[in-house]
Amino acid sequence: MAFGVVVKRRVVVNLLSGSAIEGVLLKRRGPLLILADCTLHPSSGEPAKVDGEVVVERTQVEFIQALSRG
Repeated sequence: MAFGVVVKRRVVVNLLSGSAIEGVLLKRRGPLLILADCTLHPSSGEPAKVDGEVVVERTQVEFIQALSRG
């Protein structure tokens, strides 16, 4: 995947678990994605803001949605 297209953009990272994380993709470091300003969208329940940076292992990612820049 060409992650350069979505680095520094707001994205939704959809996980294999059924949950999703919305945030700004800061960088890709090897097998890891580092996001900031995140909200966790669990497969059931209410969304919740997440403090600090979130690190996601790419093997756990089903797909990534790039949100509009507007």
